[in-house]
Amino acid sequence: MAEGFFDFTPGQVLTAAQVDDYLMRQAVMRFDDASARTTALSGVLVEGMMSYLKDTDAVEVYDGSAWVAVGGAQYGTATGGSSSTITVGGESYTLLTFTSSGTLTVTDAGIFDYLIVGSGGGGGVHVGGGGGGAGGYVTGTAYLDANATIVIAAGGAENRSGFGSGIDVIVGSGGGAGGYNGQHADSGASGGGGVRNLSAPDNRGGTGDGISGNDGGDGLAAEGGGGGGGAGADGADASVGTGGDGGDGLDASAFRGEAATTTYYAGGGGGVGTTPGNGGLGGGGDAQSVTGDAGSANTGGGGGAAATTAGAGGSGIVLVRFKN
Repeated sequence: MAEGFFDFTPGQVLTAAQVDDYLMRQAVMRFDDASARTTALSGVLVEGMMSYLKDTDAVEVYDGSAWVAVGGAQYGTATGGSSSTITVGGESYTLLTFTSSGTLTVTDAGIFDYLIVGSGGGGGVHVGGGGGGAGGYVTGTAYLDANATIVIAAGGAENRSGFGSGIDVIVGSGGGAGGYNGQHADSGASGGGGVRNLSAPDNRGGTGDGISGNDGGDGLAAEGGGGGGGAGADGADASVGTGGDGGDGLDASAFRGEAATTTYYAGGGGGVGTTPGNGGLGGGGDAQSVTGDAGSANTGGGGGAAATTAGAGGSGIVLVRFKN
């Protein structure tokens, strides 16, 4: 195979071999994932080829035996939490799941992908209480060369906002509490749902941060409370006789190496009314007439509202993965 630079002259015939050697094999090729790259380049791989993978945003070069990251930043290795082996885009990863606070022990420095969910806010106690807002949903990649502290926050109690979970200073904030008797909804990563018995603007849902979560729904006078915001959608406003549903969370399945729609995190809690609202996908608790459902553990779901005892928010979770 020819390599390097070729100076084409005016009028020269461009051959298929020259296109392959000087353009295709020396370009940065774009693929959906590593599996698509393997299929497309079967039988034509040569040392020095470069590619960009859309699923991981990685630029890699083929060193003659394997694809490696450009610029020297490689995935590190670590232990902690519950460990499993997953496949993402045709590549093998180790997934570390933390459902309680602990230590991420870095055994080799490098980059790590993370998914952090803060804890959900509690639902509001009132016949028209608002649902709790979901904890913040945060993803990214960080370089770590030392052990890191993992914090998994408990969910907020009824009428109380949630708390932040995280990896050292990388934090997913807590969700806002749902509005309750005489008290407007709290803002947070996702806002709590508004209570029914306050006039505007105090019956409005709490404000989400717009990055890791969304706004809570509004309460409706003499009718019902709004749903708590979720990481994927605003909570629904209350309507006549009906509490608002919690906003849906986000689909974390791709990060976990699962089929789409398998696992959601950070759903908002339902607001209560004559017909109680449902919790959002991702652990949001359903509202109930007497005792609201809590947000599911380790999902960051908001708690469901209720007239007597509202549900607490769900605790947070931290996921860390690296290539094998």
